[in-house]
Amino acid sequence: MNPREDIKAIYSKAIEAVDPYKAVRSSLIREGNVLRLIDGTVFNLSDIKNIYVVGAGKATAPMAKAVEDILGDSISQGVIAVKYGYRENLSRIALREAAHPVPDENGLKASQEIIDVLGRAGEGDLVISCISGGGSALLPYPVEPITLAQKQDLTQKLLKSGASIKELNVVRKHISRTKGGNLALASYPATVINLMMSDVVGDDMDIIASGPFVPDESTYMDALSILQRHNLVKEVAPSIIHHLEKGVNGEIPETPKDKHIFEKVHNCIVASNIIACMAAYTKACELGYNSIILSSMIEGDTAQCASFHSAIAFEVIKTGNPVKIPACIISGGETTVVVKGNGLGGRNMEFAMQIAPLIEGLPIAAASVGTDGTDGPTDAAGAVADGTTVTKAQQLGLNIDEYINNNDSYHFFEALGDLIKTGPTNTNVMDVRIIIVV
Repeated sequence: MNPREDIKAIYSKAIEAVDPYKAVRSSLIREGNVLRLIDGTVFNLSDIKNIYVVGAGKATAPMAKAVEDILGDSISQGVIAVKYGYRENLSRIALREAAHPVPDENGLKASQEIIDVLGRAGEGDLVISCISGGGSALLPYPVEPITLAQKQDLTQKLLKSGASIKELNVVRKHISRTKGGNLALASYPATVINLMMSDVVGDDMDIIASGPFVPDESTYMDALSILQRHNLVKEVAPSIIHHLEKGVNGEIPETPKDKHIFEKVHNCIVASNIIACMAAYTKACELGYNSIILSSMIEGDTAQCASFHSAIAFEVIKTGNPVKIPACIISGGETTVVVKGNGLGGRNMEFAMQIAPLIEGLPIAAASVGTDGTDGPTDAAGAVADGTTVTKAQQLGLNIDEYINNNDSYHFFEALGDLIKTGPTNTNVMDVRIIIVV
């Protein structure tokens, strides 16, 4: 057994299992003039006047490609927003590239185009939405008078504060024209098929890309409370606070909550993290490891997550529980990092750096990988560490504590040659962690 090579084989299989194109093709099936969702819902294409396709996210391009291959010339018009580099060759649907995780002007323009397309949809029309992780940042259309620059600043500060993706999206919903059900409102009274790749713990549909087609259960008070909890009320633009306070006082309407708006919206999650974890489990078993999936819903502080996973590996060595050596421990989800330094990194590389000193000298290898191929604002998907990482770092004159304190996981693992680089995967179902004990 070669733990490092096996880790690569395992995470590659996990990513392959959540291919967006295949997920859509298996969830949306055409049989002549009948379009059928995996849940059995049937749409008669002969009764539909126009078909519009919209969407946003890091996995949205191959999702849209699948829709094109299913419906072809039946598509009247479409536009999607994707992260730079996450492209696909499309013929009927316009593809717009924009920035993630901090939104940019191209994302704003794409959002405006999507609103314009949905404005054409009416009774008897069908809207097909392709939503995936990253869609929230790629649909930045702030309400007036909030500017894109102010929203960019808000996003950066929430990310650095350690706010969860759920918290981030609650705030973004309440300063946006596209999120929190607002695209459902823009589509009304057309019928909507909302296809989603889940990148959120628990697959909460109103959190995926901030739920542009899903009823929003959160409130202005929730959004304001999140900023208060992370001590950001005095740090973000006053226009944001003023807008949220107006919402709390009932001076402006809440996100759409009228049930009639959502009666013709059909939501369908086509792929999620547990599918990736199950594929990783199957591959690990094929490689001869006694394997276990801890959970696909792990969240919280990255350092604490690393400590928790190392403790399970220690238990495997000590008592053979919950699985015996050779063991493969698999988990999924999305943790958060409270950024205190000025280094470069992401939560997956941070996990590997935090676990490295805990497993030093032991027959353990650990990796954390973002299924989208991107960890933070870097070209790496994650990193791998083992029982020799700290020693190798010392031999290169690197002090791991200094890198941890500076949140500089990228440069630490770059120097060791232990970054995991997959390139853009065009999918996104959060992260997969793999711990091997031999």
